[in-house]
Amino acid sequence: MSVYCLGSINIDHVYRLKTLPLAGETLSATGYQPGLGGKGVNQSIAALRAGAAVTHIGAVGQGDAWIARALAEHGVAMDCIAAVDRPTGHAIVAVDDAGENQIIIYSGANLAQDPALIEAVLAKAHPGDILLLQNETSHQLEAAKAARARGMKVFYSAAPFALDPLRAVLPHVTHLLVNAGEARALTEATGTPLHAQPVEAIIVTHGAEGAEWVTPGGEPLFVPAFKVTPVDTTGAGDCFAGSLAAALDYGASKSEALRYAAAAAALQVTRPGAAPAMPLKSEVQALLHRA
Repeated sequence: MSVYCLGSINIDHVYRLKTLPLAGETLSATGYQPGLGGKGVNQSIAALRAGAAVTHIGAVGQGDAWIARALAEHGVAMDCIAAVDRPTGHAIVAVDDAGENQIIIYSGANLAQDPALIEAVLAKAHPGDILLLQNETSHQLEAAKAARARGMKVFYSAAPFALDPLRAVLPHVTHLLVNAGEARALTEATGTPLHAQPVEAIIVTHGAEGAEWVTPGGEPLFVPAFKVTPVDTTGAGDCFAGSLAAALDYGASKSEALRYAAAAAALQVTRPGAAPAMPLKSEVQALLHRA
């Protein structure tokens, strides 16, 4: 089986601060580090390190050769990544000493996906393969429709949360991934409780509390988080999503996959950065063995 990801690719500009700035406040950073990020590529790298065969579909600007080198270092092939006439997406990330963050995103090339490329790549997929989507690219709906037509599972991370894109893609989603705040926003906006949403499953992350798997008509399955001291929570949800998809792809049960994803995210937040902080499968298995 395989995991496909139509996903954002960003240049992350990460600034370390003692505390996050308040409105109108100017603070001096204690550190700065540029790097590879974007919810999509974070999920792809998490899935790769969890042992899945991953194909990343995306877009970058034409003048960022280092992006190709960085992706290659993480095992992400450029075969299905278009070079377009827009700047590569980027993010301004502020991280405080407690590991909390504030993020500003510029979408850039992520909103210039090639529908012909998406169609051609997904034409190679098989029933049961997984497509990962997030709300950071264009052509999510077209990709979801193409994937479902081939019998694929569609995992949609509804972040950054926006109701209109979610409503458009939801009929073609099998697994919806949201955090607790996004789950509340969804139920309030639609007037429909989670267990009645038109999907096979909703996976809700609750930060340091844990995560639950909600199946329409069934009892929720809850897995607690692993207790760690966070250094940087940037990318934790992406790590969880990519790791969960990979675990399910190689045959783990729902509870096993949730526990694997929780362990992976716990390790990831103990390290600075997003994509480079994704843990290897052996590291996650060692944590699971100790727990």
